Amino acid sequence: MADLYEVLGVDRDANQDQIKRAYRKLVRELHPDINPDPQVQDRFKDITAAYEVLSDPQKRANYDAGGGNGFGNFGGGNFGFGDIMDAFFGGGGSRGPRSRKRAGQDALIRIEVDLNEACFGTEREITVESAVICPKCDGSGCAEGGHPTMCEICKGRGETQHVTRSFIGQVMTSRPCANCQGYGSVITNPCRECAGDGRVRSRQTIPVKIPAGVETGNRIQLSGRGEVGPGGGPAGDLYVEIVQTPHEFLVREGNTLHVALGISMAAAALGTTLTVETLDGPIPVSIKPGIQSGATIPVKGKGVTHLRGGGRGDLIVHVEVHTPSKLNKEQEELLRKFAQLRGEKEGESQMQRQDGGFFSKFRDAFGR
Repeated sequence: MADLYEVLGVDRDANQDQIKRAYRKLVRELHPDINPDPQVQDRFKDITAAYEVLSDPQKRANYDAGGGNGFGNFGGGNFGFGDIMDAFFGGGGSRGPRSRKRAGQDALIRIEVDLNEACFGTEREITVESAVICPKCDGSGCAEGGHPTMCEICKGRGETQHVTRSFIGQVMTSRPCANCQGYGSVITNPCRECAGDGRVRSRQTIPVKIPAGVETGNRIQLSGRGEVGPGGGPAGDLYVEIVQTPHEFLVREGNTLHVALGISMAAAALGTTLTVETLDGPIPVSIKPGIQSGATIPVKGKGVTHLRGGGRGDLIVHVEVHTPSKLNKEQEELLRKFAQLRGEKEGESQMQRQDGGFFSKFRDAFGR
């Protein structure tokens, strides 16, 4: 038997969209209504049978594993697991034709928002390309005025019966009809816009409301905005995944914001009031005299909005005391005099106890 991937002209690692596009292209070229050549009709049946297997994940997996016709090999032949079950449990039971309408797939798109939009929420319009109902045939897959006709092979049942001999005797099994792919009907005059699929690719603009408090990884579900299913079946859902871009100077940790504030030695020693930029605009922050580098100042309610529930997180101001790297002669003399007045000696150091300060923070950070 010919390799099914070669029949459709696709690689073995082709995804479902590539397989579907290859099949549609061949249908446009080889459909009996377009090319009545008997040899071409035989090939059309081959590509239809190949698509029936490769478009079904389970059948494709079985085919890849066993190298057969969509079912695993049994005893070196093509006696599949479904045939075995039919042999033991009677088989031949009519399951009826399957519907041409099938549910569509979900879709995912990622959009970037800045910190301000993530905190307060916003509205966006996104443009997506997805499968929509064919406007020419309204999802039927038939050309204008046409309709599916009963399959002459299975007489509308969607399956055919086969008599086989096995070690338990003669048994009758039922399989999906290869001519109509189990639908019980065939589209003899397919819509030229969608090649009988009932849907086409189209760009559409969709409004999206982004709630306050979202962060990277959050997804917004838009029901019924995904891919329309084959045969005009119900559409799947569209998921919008949030990616928050970094802020220039604010760092987010959950609903808490962090900002670094650099101050001079004099401001740290004497105390002052400085302006800090926040998402709500500039606010004054009081610096107490004698503040040390690494100290934090919490500002209530200036963080990110809670995604579920009201209120906002806090803003934590991290103080960094800047030591001047260059001094002129006059500044150096004044600092030396200041040190003398404080009784400080040049080169003198003071060992820190490990029950607080830097070492305490170090142990907390590294679990020691």
